[in-house]
Amino acid sequence: MTDEPREPLSMHDFVVRRLMEETGITEQQARKLVADLGYQWSSLLREARLLAKKR
Repeated sequence: MTDEPREPLSMHDFVVRRLMEETGITEQQARKLVADLGYQWSSLLREARLLAKKR
């Protein structure tokens, strides 16, 4: 583990990463959902779960 400070994630990257972790979708899928739906978490989660079921 390094002691180098990490650059904080942007809001966009944070939401993408959290969506991936919580639903198992790919980064590309998560980025597309955020681009299409914005930051409405309930909508993102609903759509991401639907995508995850298709895998």
